[in-house]
Amino acid sequence: MRNFPEKVFGTDGVRGHANVVPMTVEIALALGRAAGKVLRDKGHSCRVVIGKDTRLSCYMFENALISGLCSMGVDTLMLGPFPTPGVAFITRAYRADAGIVISASHNPYYDNGIKFFSSEGFKLPDSWEAEMESIIFKNEFDDCLPGDSQIGKNTKIHDADGRYIEFAKATFPRKLSLKGLKIALDCANGAAYKVAPLVFRELDAQVFNYGNTPNGLNINDKCGSMFPETVQKAVIEHHADLGVALDGDADRLVMVDENAQIVDGDTILAICARDMKKQGLLRNSRVVSTVMCNFGFIKAMQDQGIEVIRSQVGDRYVIQDMLKHETNLGGEQSGHIIFMEHNPTGDGLVSALQVLRIMIETDSKLSDLAAIVKRYPQACINVKVSSKPPLDSLRKMQEAKLSAEKTLGDTGRVLVRYSGTENICRVMVEGSRQKQVQELARQIGNAIEADMESVRK
Repeated sequence: MRNFPEKVFGTDGVRGHANVVPMTVEIALALGRAAGKVLRDKGHSCRVVIGKDTRLSCYMFENALISGLCSMGVDTLMLGPFPTPGVAFITRAYRADAGIVISASHNPYYDNGIKFFSSEGFKLPDSWEAEMESIIFKNEFDDCLPGDSQIGKNTKIHDADGRYIEFAKATFPRKLSLKGLKIALDCANGAAYKVAPLVFRELDAQVFNYGNTPNGLNINDKCGSMFPETVQKAVIEHHADLGVALDGDADRLVMVDENAQIVDGDTILAICARDMKKQGLLRNSRVVSTVMCNFGFIKAMQDQGIEVIRSQVGDRYVIQDMLKHETNLGGEQSGHIIFMEHNPTGDGLVSALQVLRIMIETDSKLSDLAAIVKRYPQACINVKVSSKPPLDSLRKMQEAKLSAEKTLGDTGRVLVRYSGTENICRVMVEGSRQKQVQELARQIGNAIEADMESVRK
């Protein structure tokens, strides 16, 4: 199809700058129609749940997707602003055939994305995405449009907030309460701005809200899990017991202890894995993390007799390896934590509630629990790139990487990879000395910039 890219889907659905290919209304409309055709061809009853975050551009993509799906005879259930894990839950609760989330997660407002869930709440398999792309490029719609009496209809769902709140609360033991706890909560001006405060308040916590006044342009803007400084200051100001910072679509979180120290996804995962192992609930004594996890996390798990499976970066790959290696807990340093028996996707609210449960049951402060991980110094930098040539073709970067690996020896490691959703090359260096890893990461970043300059010439 004209003006469409060679490939629409990336590693996590479709994502890009709003109103720029591939995130245009035309592509969103085509995606809705293609999704409708695939569902009908596979014999589904054709009902799809659609949720979004709080970005200004979500309105136009929501309408385009609904139009495309309805034109193919698919009924749509519209949630409005709603957390990504909530869409996965509602898709299952309503026994819908698929779920769609309009969000660019932790990215700024000017980006947006579209990702699909199966009827079970999992990300759609690659084969379905490939089939949808093929339909779009061939423009195979006219011969399969339904009759005028079989066009789909759109329905606004009014009880979704309450359903998801009750689902999240149900993952926290009924016999326990958050009474007496002060929680600083930053919703990133995103999709959880309504439901997150209610979950904690209904469990009797005292909640200090931040990032809960979205205006379409302020999502993730110096707030939320990407900017934990906000909730760190709030913990100090309110003498809170802990802080919870969600991202724009609430599928990840960063926590802050009572001393305003950051507790990242590695540490949250370690806290929960140890607890589940002690209770005999951790399947096969395994946990899935990614190649980006800190070596301190791996050492902590080894000390607990827990095997660590390291997947590619991205919650899609974490979940794939959880299924492959038959475990029920996985996550990423960024704060995606998946409790498979609760929800087959990252859920920031559920993750926070599990840590709070452990705090109460063990009569511990968050800093006490976080001490399980002794972090190794790690430097992570992002280098903006205009294109993504094969990494092995970046000569200067490869030389700098090899030099860094020789310097570190067996006391550290280097990882260089492209982001799957942004024009960024990520560099991670880990070792025994903070200044050393920062300098090595800077050298590799400079080499990447030099290589990219050569590519542009």
